[in-house]
Amino acid sequence: MVDKINDFVWEVKRDADAEMNVPVRIYANETIIKAMQRDRTLKQAVNAAKLPGIERQMLVMPDGHEGYGFPVGGVAAFGADDGIISPGAIGFDINCGVRLIRTELKASEIRGKMGRLMDALFKNIPSGVGSKLNTGFTYRDLEGVSVEGASYVIGKGYGSKEDINRIEENGRMEGANPDDVSAMAKKRGVKQLGTLGAGNHFLEIQRVESVNDEMTAKAYGIEKDSVVVMLHTGSRGYGHQVCSDYLKVLSDYQRSKNIKLPDPELSYAEVGSKEAESYLGAMRCAVNFAFANRQMMTHLVRKSFEEVMGRKAEDMGMDLVYDVAHNIAKLEEHEVDGRRKKLYVHRKGATRAFGPGRKEVPDIYRKYGQPVLIPGSMGTASYVLAGREEAMENTFGSSCHGSGRVMSRHQAIREIPASKTLEDLKRKSIEIRIRNKQLVSEEAEGAYKNVDDVVSTIENARISNIIARLVPLGVAKG
Repeated sequence: MVDKINDFVWEVKRDADAEMNVPVRIYANETIIKAMQRDRTLKQAVNAAKLPGIERQMLVMPDGHEGYGFPVGGVAAFGADDGIISPGAIGFDINCGVRLIRTELKASEIRGKMGRLMDALFKNIPSGVGSKLNTGFTYRDLEGVSVEGASYVIGKGYGSKEDINRIEENGRMEGANPDDVSAMAKKRGVKQLGTLGAGNHFLEIQRVESVNDEMTAKAYGIEKDSVVVMLHTGSRGYGHQVCSDYLKVLSDYQRSKNIKLPDPELSYAEVGSKEAESYLGAMRCAVNFAFANRQMMTHLVRKSFEEVMGRKAEDMGMDLVYDVAHNIAKLEEHEVDGRRKKLYVHRKGATRAFGPGRKEVPDIYRKYGQPVLIPGSMGTASYVLAGREEAMENTFGSSCHGSGRVMSRHQAIREIPASKTLEDLKRKSIEIRIRNKQLVSEEAEGAYKNVDDVVSTIENARISNIIARLVPLGVAKG
């Protein structure tokens, strides 16, 4: 069923199933492709390739694994005029994403203060299921956040205007409509701004272990042995509720139109329909919520460092490197069959990786390509990459988003003792702060693919270049 194109690219041809509209292109080495064949990753990708209006090919990144209907690590594009919108191809945690904050501190400067830094971060940034932050924000503030995104909370004192230029979409997605968001989503979201949440979300203090491309690293503000802070979280209960609400709306739409699906979890609505437009209006609100959420946490990270280090954040060079989304549908222009076409690119567990010269890349990075932030699993390395022109040609400007699970959470709890993971972290001198010890097993290194394999696959497939490798000094989870 799967044909090898080269050592890092595989394909399920269109004629493998009579209902497929496009082939499935998979980015993987030998080890990763075998892992994908042990669950429903490729079956789900084949099902997605049957969706109407899908353009060119269905894509699976090397961190791909089984998800809700549509594989995590999947990318699919649909025409802006004649395509579809599918919440399952975006995910429950809308605009789950990663943000990287640089510093001018060297790892040696904080080594004796790591415990205090992690305590301050754990205290100042609430984490865990249902975690809340008492900001005093009202429902009117929530509406401002849903429309204006990061800019709204910067106006409330959470960060600086300079941060905006280093956030995908400048921290605000146009077309958000709070009227399309349910009262339940608003109720869940109003107290969760500035919180980390649980699951695979984390906050890490990291050291830049190595730099592969000095010139690009310098442009990104990253130096060997410097300290950086990585955040991974999304739209919390607000975005989850938006997805839940519209999966029901679109399931009803399927029945009313008598549309037959290869998997009911791939429910969709045609672009231009009331249902699709309402979902997009709500999704963009959740996107903006997530940008604002990470912006507020950036402010709290800076505040925590100020408390412990006794210096102002600006004196420590705590600038934002970039903020990327990896559960989102975006209207973009790409070349298909030799002509430019506007597409709704659905990325679920996949990161935009635009190459040099694209107008969407901030001016300061445009010469080098968009920063691509790839976190590893707990206790392992993370990476900074840069998008390449080949990504524009082959993957709709998309890359992987992490290491990707190889075990379900339940399997990890059964098979990986928390004590082993804690001992591994201690051996690596990594400070850990965690509210739910069950997460130690769920998020253990063995529950995920090897991030080095995943990232080297992306580089060898000429999708993104490795710029720097980061290793954890301290990690906080819900």
